[in-house]
Amino acid sequence: AGPARIMTYTVQILPNVAGPVLEVPVEPNRPISKGDVLFTIDPTTYEAAVEATQAQLNFQETRLKQYEQLASTAAGTKFQVEETAARVKQLTAELEGAEWNLKETTVRAPADGYVTYVALRPGQRVVTFPLQPAMTFIDTSNKIVGVHIQQIYQRHLERGQKVEIAFKTRPGRIYSGKVEAVFQVTHESQAVTGGTVPAAEIIQAEPFFVRIHLDDPDANLPAGTVGTAAIYTNSAAMTHIIRKVMIRMESYMNYVIPWL
Repeated sequence: AGPARIMTYTVQILPNVAGPVLEVPVEPNRPISKGDVLFTIDPTTYEAAVEATQAQLNFQETRLKQYEQLASTAAGTKFQVEETAARVKQLTAELEGAEWNLKETTVRAPADGYVTYVALRPGQRVVTFPLQPAMTFIDTSNKIVGVHIQQIYQRHLERGQKVEIAFKTRPGRIYSGKVEAVFQVTHESQAVTGGTVPAAEIIQAEPFFVRIHLDDPDANLPAGTVGTAAIYTNSAAMTHIIRKVMIRMESYMNYVIPWL
């Protein structure tokens, strides 16, 4: 057994184009769907770039037809045709990029979820600098159930083993699931590349992280929910009934002692 937690992904919303914000229709902590508008950026300069590139492309396409006609009658050169054709391809690529930039002035939700702490306001200028996100998006489309298991028990863990979890937010209820993955690495096992000699630290037995798949995929459990998980391994199977009683007792104790 070990402590369990519901986790989810957070996405730092960083626009692909810069400019002043026109509208922020999203409200904090209100569920939204993938593709809903988070905010819009003033598209004036990007619309102008599309129009200018389109005008140049139209002109060069006309010139290309004229040069091809002249070359067919020996009044023009093949070089003029090839040079203009290359210019048309270049402008076509530039137009595609300009249209993409224009499309990116509308920033949309990357998944189902919600935005928390919406401080962005119309008139504020957003930039593409990676250290200055416009807002934080909470992705609720894929939640992770993680359990910490002490190292002494790691040798008994396998995928597919049955799991029962008692969450603090749902006292008196037991959620069932299965072991989805056992991470074969811990935080302290990382060797980070750097220009200094690693400091000598006290070596401690960190727990291993186990990912659980709940049998109820629609369980309405908020991210951050904690509890206790019991994994029923092939070791000491005769004691499983004792653990089942203990975790159910803990689930009901959450009614009266919620902080334990």
